[in-house]
Amino acid sequence: MIERRYLLGGLALGGAVIGAPMLFAKSARPKAAPGWQLSDAEWKKRLSPLQYRVLREAATERPFTSPLDKEKRRGTFVCAGCALPLYSSRTKYDSGTGWPSFWAPLRGAIGTSTDRDLGYPRTEVHCKRCGGHLGHVFDDGPKPTGKRYCMNGAALGFRPA
Repeated sequence: MIERRYLLGGLALGGAVIGAPMLFAKSARPKAAPGWQLSDAEWKKRLSPLQYRVLREAATERPFTSPLDKEKRRGTFVCAGCALPLYSSRTKYDSGTGWPSFWAPLRGAIGTSTDRDLGYPRTEVHCKRCGGHLGHVFDDGPKPTGKRYCMNGAALGFRPA
């Protein structure tokens, strides 16, 4: 009879061997639209260091650091990389997470892809035009969509109405 500790150890080792490739697999970055396929040097000239890390390297800003999290005026949130309108202030809400959150994007403004950078699948949101990383979308948002588009404020700009 197999001892429980050997059985559990074998199962853990087997899971590690099978799961390791997924844990360390890098997610594919989306392609930019024609005219927005800039070099790294061009993006670095165009963006602040934080914006570059977020939009081009898929970093995440610290929560509660973006002034756009508390932005309450009417207007449009745009991509900080290419100024494409992304979200209406009408769909913004306070999710309590520390990042600007929306329940719906503007039509045709975003794309999504599967992000496995943390070892499990999440839905990454990126700008449809420049391919910049904006944040992630989750299924715990308010009605009417039930979605929470949790965006990095550094990836956004704001145009008041």
